[in-house]
Amino acid sequence: MLYGMDKILVPIAGSPTDEAVIRHVVRLALQGGVEVHLLNVQVPFRWHVARFIPRRERDGFYQEQSRAALQACRERLDRARIPYTVHTAVGDSAECITALAHRLRCDRILMGTVRKDSLVRLVEDCVVNRVLELTTVPVEVIAGASVSKWERYGIPAAVGTLLAIALAD
Repeated sequence: MLYGMDKILVPIAGSPTDEAVIRHVVRLALQGGVEVHLLNVQVPFRWHVARFIPRRERDGFYQEQSRAALQACRERLDRARIPYTVHTAVGDSAECITALAHRLRCDRILMGTVRKDSLVRLVEDCVVNRVLELTTVPVEVIAGASVSKWERYGIPAAVGTLLAIALAD
C-alpha cells in the first residue's frame, strides 16, 4: 500500500506451517507499516453431532480450540511487540477467510502451506487453492516444511496404482 498501513489477514490453523508465516509477518512488521489481523476458523460439527451438544458448549469448544491454535503465534507477535487483532470464525475455512478479508478491506492475505507433490495437490481439497478461487484480494503463500516421505512417495504411488487398475479394467 502506498499510503498508510498495509492491512494483512493471516489465517492461522494451528499447524506447523504457521511458524513460517509468523516469521514472515514479523519481518514485514519490523520493516514498518503493517496492520496484522490473525484469523482462526473452526470447522463446525456436523449437524447429526451438533444437535446433541448445546450451543453454549459448542461455542465454548470452538473458542478453546481457536485460543489453542492461535497461542504460539500470539506469543511470538507479543515477544516482538507487534500489535495485532484476533478474529475467530466457525464455518468453511476458505469462505470465512475471503469474507473477512473483504469486510476488513485487507490489502493481502498471507497464508502458509506445506510443500507437496503436484499429484497430491491435484487430488487434495486445499484451503489455499479455494481461497485463490474465491477472492480478489492478493494472496501471498509462504511454503513451510517439506512433506513426509509417505506424502511425497507413498500417496502418489498409491494414486498411480489405483489409476493403473482403473484403466486396466
